[in-house]
Amino acid sequence: MPVNTTLAQYSDYAFASAFAIYVLALVLSAFDFGGTSVRRRVAADAQARVVVAVGAPTSDAPGRISATDSIRPPSERAGRAAIAVTLVALTLNVAAIALRGMAAGRWPLGNLYEYALFLCAAIMACWLLAVRQYPIRNLTVFVLAPVVILLFIAAAAMYNEAAPVVPALRSYWIAIHVTIIVSACGILTFASTASLLHVIAVHGRDSARGPLAWFANRLPSAELLDRVAYRTTIVGFPLYTIGVMCGAIWAEAAWGRFWGWDPKETVSFIAWVLYAAYLHARATSGWGSLRASWINVAALATTLFNMFAINFVVSGLHSYAGLN
Repeated sequence: MPVNTTLAQYSDYAFASAFAIYVLALVLSAFDFGGTSVRRRVAADAQARVVVAVGAPTSDAPGRISATDSIRPPSERAGRAAIAVTLVALTLNVAAIALRGMAAGRWPLGNLYEYALFLCAAIMACWLLAVRQYPIRNLTVFVLAPVVILLFIAAAAMYNEAAPVVPALRSYWIAIHVTIIVSACGILTFASTASLLHVIAVHGRDSARGPLAWFANRLPSAELLDRVAYRTTIVGFPLYTIGVMCGAIWAEAAWGRFWGWDPKETVSFIAWVLYAAYLHARATSGWGSLRASWINVAALATTLFNMFAINFVVSGLHSYAGLN
């Protein structure tokens, strides 16, 4: 099927727009994170000044706004704007993926560039769902920063023109296996990032002063970060397991064996073991949450190694990244 160059160009435009808006959201979220400590002091002072007399109207009365509700520092406004801007960028990110698939007439996960776009969309979708459940909006900068870096690398080193996939990937399994794996990696990347912040929060608050203490004082509580990481991993790990199983079934159909210890298969298995070990350690009373978080951080490092080192350096049966 010939490639629709017009749709491919629109996909590139959507990607460029999404990248620019992600950068804008990153700047806004950095301002939000920097003002977290100030907001906490302002909110505490306002709460101390509010005295509601018996029988006096409260903020529940029509047209009344309490003192705490009326105070919204610029950093908080920037944080709220960052979430709204991120939603726009995510929409353009998804549009870039969809348009590229329509242009090439195939599932848009045929090379590493498309993988990176899909992974970034999965991370941001997971984040937007998590921020609705937990009071962690000021952590947006730590989600956007790796996404912006990954998209920059995708444009600079991974980009390929929209084209049909190699014959080995012309299977319905690409839509099942790769989509599940990338979605799971997006969720688990966010979970591991929360574990990394949990480690920083624990160690930073033991420091009296210094950059680490400044950083940790702006993070949510260590308990909240640990809970977010654990609950998110509970969602991502079964999905990752299903993705690996689908990959084994596809491998048997394509290569005549379920498992061959290909470099990507091996590193993926190591990551799976680490995520399983994290869940086991987190649920075991003998292990503290801090030591369990270190395991989740190691799983993140393994996943990043699998994406970059394996695809850029090592050659194997999964060498379909589209890189020269």
